[in-house]
Amino acid sequence: MKEFLHALQAQRWDDHRYYHHSRINQTLHFVSAISFLTAYVMLFTNPVAAALIGWLVSMSTRQAGHFFFEPRGYDVANYASHEYKEAIKVGYNLQRKLVLIAIWAVAPVALYFDPTFFGLCEPAATRSALIDQIGLIWLFVGVGGLLFRTVQLFFIRDVETGLVWITKVVTDPFHDIKLYYAAPFHLLRGELIDPMAHKPGA
Repeated sequence: MKEFLHALQAQRWDDHRYYHHSRINQTLHFVSAISFLTAYVMLFTNPVAAALIGWLVSMSTRQAGHFFFEPRGYDVANYASHEYKEAIKVGYNLQRKLVLIAIWAVAPVALYFDPTFFGLCEPAATRSALIDQIGLIWLFVGVGGLLFRTVQLFFIRDVETGLVWITKVVTDPFHDIKLYYAAPFHLLRGELIDPMAHKPGA
């Protein structure tokens, strides 16, 4: 367990120091974390609403921070190029994220060609029922994306790396609130880039 927690801390630190320099990105992650926690609560009572919140609010704000605001030049704080960071990314780097987002966007289109979604559901009779179907499809895409990368890591890295990664992703909203709650205040003071002066575990 001690080794597992150490590996979890290392993945979290690498994720922060390599991929969250922008204060706008950090702020969007803070917003994303709050909405993800809302989705977690809704998951027990309304899975469709949880999926809609998770994808339309949580994921959109989170990924917008990475795609549009995070610097992609040479990382002087960590002595690493953007290409190097993309190559060593444990989870979904930008290229893999594009594939996942494409699957998310295209998956509901299948309902147009097959309203039963390959025999898995009844054709939607109302707009509300259609939204429910889309929400459930997106829920399966999200869970499938997590499980796919976890199992993939079992083979290309090792089982512990995969288990650590999925634990990190699931608990990221809690950690992000703790880590980025002050980011909006830094933005208000005009600080666009985190100086990254702190140390791991601080």
